[in-house]
Amino acid sequence: MPFAYYESLNPEQRRTYRMSDGVTALRVREPTALHPLVDEVREALAMGERGPLERATTRLGKALCERLDVPGVRVEVLDVRPSSEEGELHGLYTWEPGRRPRLQVWMRTAKQARVVAFRTYLRTFLHELCHHLDFLLLELPHSFHTDGFFQRESSLFQQLVPGRGPRGRRAGPDGEPGR
Repeated sequence: MPFAYYESLNPEQRRTYRMSDGVTALRVREPTALHPLVDEVREALAMGERGPLERATTRLGKALCERLDVPGVRVEVLDVRPSSEEGELHGLYTWEPGRRPRLQVWMRTAKQARVVAFRTYLRTFLHELCHHLDFLLLELPHSFHTDGFFQRESSLFQQLVPGRGPRGRRAGPDGEPGR
């Protein structure tokens, strides 16, 4: 079932929405080889210093893009999340004509400036990376938040952080839920 904003889309955007919704997973070649890079991100986040976290996140982003055969994205880690009455901004993907795409992710909460939890940080990074992948891997003209989009984000997370799959089932080595 489409999200409520689907009704406001024009016919071409609705086609793109449905295409996006139909792709529910992205398969990374040899995801276990990326686990040390994920550990670097975890350790850098725990240190609470922006520079090391940006370098670790950049390495992970570069490796993911290489394994998915898409051009890389410039990663920028920022400190305290901006906020407004609507909430906090966790991450942002921008792509301006003639410039390298940019992925920004914030590492501290807006209200108390605390370092965010590792899973939250990594999921935010992967969420913004999925926008990049929508354009360059799936070749979609728009990147909509669809059920398929969120499932793709989760599929990447499960490959990078093996553990509990849906409904608490243990994930297998390929990131898929075990039996």
